[in-house]
Amino acid sequence: MVKQKINCAVFVSGRGSNLKSIYKYSKTKYSKILLKLVISNKPDVLGVTFARRKKINTKIINYKNKSLAEKNIIRYLKKNNIRLICLAGFMKVLSKSFIKKYKYRIINIHPSLLPKYKGLNAHEKVIKNNDKFSGCTVHFVTEKLDSGKIIIQKKVKRFKFDTPQSLSKRILFEENKLYPIAIKKILTKI
Repeated sequence: MVKQKINCAVFVSGRGSNLKSIYKYSKTKYSKILLKLVISNKPDVLGVTFARRKKINTKIINYKNKSLAEKNIIRYLKKNNIRLICLAGFMKVLSKSFIKKYKYRIINIHPSLLPKYKGLNAHEKVIKNNDKFSGCTVHFVTEKLDSGKIIIQKKVKRFKFDTPQSLSKRILFEENKLYPIAIKKILTKI
């Protein structure tokens, strides 16, 4: 008996490389997700172009009024019966009430080995502090920024010659592999 797939939404603000990774995973034989909706706060980004090219229902949300924006997002999530939300480079902080409404159903990927270097500029901080390793973390989203329970992490060695850009590129490569693994890992809990 084939178990019904879980409807998934991906929120993006940029190039959408993790969106592509999640989409690719969703098309595999063993995937338990159906990528049903892409939400973006920016209309002209590569992630939106990719989603539309793949004929994924895509909504652009105007964030001038955060409360109204989130009401619209919730409406789209309900309409598409979304049970898992994947933040993939979504550069907006969700409200506490939104997060409470979808507790343990929102995950995020962050380009550091959390709890180190929450928020922005993680690669610069790794280099400035001369850390030997950086990496990426998939975690549950909670009301406290980048502080939710860690699902999975991947270490990436920092080289002496690294710039924030070169480190970012290597970490992004690992992010793209890690996100589908994290989704598989949590699906039994949703």
